[in-house]
Amino acid sequence: MKFLHIADIHLGCTRYQLEESPKDFFLAWYDALKKYAVDTQVDFVIIAGDFFHKRNVEPQAMNHAMAGLELLKRNNIPVVVIEGNHDQAGSGSAFSWLRSLSAWGLLKLLEPHVENGRMQYEPWDESEKEGSFVDIGPARIFGSKWYGASANVAIPMLTEGIKENRREGAFHILMLHTDVEGHQTHPLPSLSMASLKELKSVTDYVALGHTHKMFDIDNWCFNPGSLEITNIEEFKETRGVFLVEVDEKLEVNAEHLQNYRQRPFERIPFTVGADMTTELVTEGVLKKVSGKTWDTDSAAHTGEPIVEITLRGHLGFPNSLLEVQKIREETQKMTGALHVRLKNHTVPVEYAVAADTEEDITREDLERRVVEDLIARDARYKQDPTPVTDAIIGAKKMALSDEEPEKIADFIAAKIAGQSV
Repeated sequence: MKFLHIADIHLGCTRYQLEESPKDFFLAWYDALKKYAVDTQVDFVIIAGDFFHKRNVEPQAMNHAMAGLELLKRNNIPVVVIEGNHDQAGSGSAFSWLRSLSAWGLLKLLEPHVENGRMQYEPWDESEKEGSFVDIGPARIFGSKWYGASANVAIPMLTEGIKENRREGAFHILMLHTDVEGHQTHPLPSLSMASLKELKSVTDYVALGHTHKMFDIDNWCFNPGSLEITNIEEFKETRGVFLVEVDEKLEVNAEHLQNYRQRPFERIPFTVGADMTTELVTEGVLKKVSGKTWDTDSAAHTGEPIVEITLRGHLGFPNSLLEVQKIREETQKMTGALHVRLKNHTVPVEYAVAADTEEDITREDLERRVVEDLIARDARYKQDPTPVTDAIIGAKKMALSDEEPEKIADFIAAKIAGQSV
């Protein structure tokens, strides 16, 4: 048996309002399917959430989805999916677009539900185009939903539900969209390793999505990473697909692959000194750009790069004097970039928050440093600003993930009280 495990396709994503951006996500999706599903003749494809980037799917994104799904249908390759946090139905609707695609017979959306504190699993009904687990050859594939901060609570119910519906001699797959402790890139409560390993007694393969970088745990739990970069913060992460072969003894050989169409990205940090003039800043930035090696011709990176230049340090003159347009134009000439973005994270000399950060610090780490510095100015939290910092950053992320206000409030209270969540 052979199958393709992908996640976080994010069709319809538009980076920096570039009209080429949605096409990048389509090309990554379609090329990966052609190379690793059709050409290798897999038995099925599983998509572990975030098929679309937005709940309200635009026509172009739907066209991109249909093109890939019809390619698989023409080649008799079934597709099994679960909803991620980006795929759920919009407000005022009980149906997501994945439900529509499932009803049209282009994929199988697996949706278990909870009744009286128990996870209810129903076999796939082809006539009704609904169910929560499906059999394809020797595999029995179980679905789940987006549980967010409640993932640890859901695991015992999932474990029991799968246990009650196992098939003798089958290869049992669970699809799960969540961060995992020690591997997460979001400062939200993640699934603990202890909770995750409860599933080991009832599954042979856990197919993860949500975290946009590749990892695997014990050759049993696999996260392929996103197909494309949704945010430049991810540009150094390993991402791609898992092509999985299972032998007659149900032993797993999962190969991580990433040689499909992807847009090249590059981030160039530059530290501004307090005594630098605007001319020296421009000269320094362009010198650093010219010294870069650009990977635009490899199998995994095709086309003009997107370049982000980030200024950090202490600015000794007004922001308005920065030669932003000149830096962008000269960088574009030197690199052939599709888009050059200049981000000014400098601070005035007289207001140096997080002044001692490293040059290549990530945006999330920089955000944390700034918040910590500001919180520490309050005498009540000077000794340990961490709980309040965690509460602020975590609450922001939960709000952006559309968590319920009550859950956000509980999270803030727990963090400030020093409890682990």
